[in-house]
Amino acid sequence: MSSTLAQRLADVDARIADAARSAGRDPAELTRIVVTKFHPAQLVVDLAALGVRDVGENRQQEITAKRAERADLDGVRWHFIGQVQTKKARAVRAASDAVHSVDRERLADALHAADPDGNPLDVCVQVNLTDDPGRGGVAPAGTARLAEHIAARCPSLRLRGVMAVAPLGEAPAAAFTRLAASADAVRAVVPDAAWISAGMSGDFAEAIAAGATHLRIGTAITGARPAHG
Repeated sequence: MSSTLAQRLADVDARIADAARSAGRDPAELTRIVVTKFHPAQLVVDLAALGVRDVGENRQQEITAKRAERADLDGVRWHFIGQVQTKKARAVRAASDAVHSVDRERLADALHAADPDGNPLDVCVQVNLTDDPGRGGVAPAGTARLAEHIAARCPSLRLRGVMAVAPLGEAPAAAFTRLAASADAVRAVVPDAAWISAGMSGDFAEAIAAGATHLRIGTAITGARPAHG
């Protein structure tokens, strides 16, 4: 196992702890998800040996393949954080412990229909913090309505909170402040839906200051992504 990986993980965890304390928060409140996009499944094994318990993937093919390859790996939670095509909802649900990117009613319905009597699937409502309707996420004004649909119509989904990506070209702090308002709207529907999935390698300190609970960190821990087709 590369000692560099351990060093990067320790460095990021120290920076997370510093950011939490600066915001008057307990670092133990935060869940650090290591995004292993494009890396081989062996990296998940190496991370688990370092105590990592939460990993994230952006693509259905990758999370399905990696989880199958490492079916022997206990104690790791797999988070799906990318856009989900409705036709891939069954495969995403089968491979995921949590899906952070539920952004429309049809997708919520498809994830529920994939295993209506199975173990509850943790989900977050993805919020689009840009003015581009083509970006992933529901518009902030539609957050509560989507939360109500999930809560009322999709009993096999356990609504945990909200997720967003800070837009390029805008100060992350301002974007995450808007996300906090959407989080309040979701909690008005499901009071214990307290997750705020926000913050990546370049902006997790701002996300923590705005109340993030789940940080999605990739290259700062994993290093450069391998070349891919």
